[in-house]
Amino acid sequence: MTQQDLEQLKHDLKAMVVEECDKDMPPEDISDDEILIGGPMELDSLDALQICMAVQQSYGVRIEAGARARKALRSINTLADTIARERTR
Repeated sequence: MTQQDLEQLKHDLKAMVVEECDKDMPPEDISDDEILIGGPMELDSLDALQICMAVQQSYGVRIEAGARARKALRSINTLADTIARERTR
């Protein structure tokens, strides 16, 4: 995945988070390293489930519950890295 592809993926993921979690904010307001679950956006476990389901539907990547999900959903960067890594397998 090129750097440009990765940047586009991050942009798309930010838009997905805003839409799936019903946040009234522009996606650009989310930094790549911002903590998603329990961070300033106040996302919770239901939001995490919504994001995981949307990722599976859009990218075909299944994020298992538990420690793997907590790691993947730490930030937009970690979520994008997880998707990129799983899609190259």
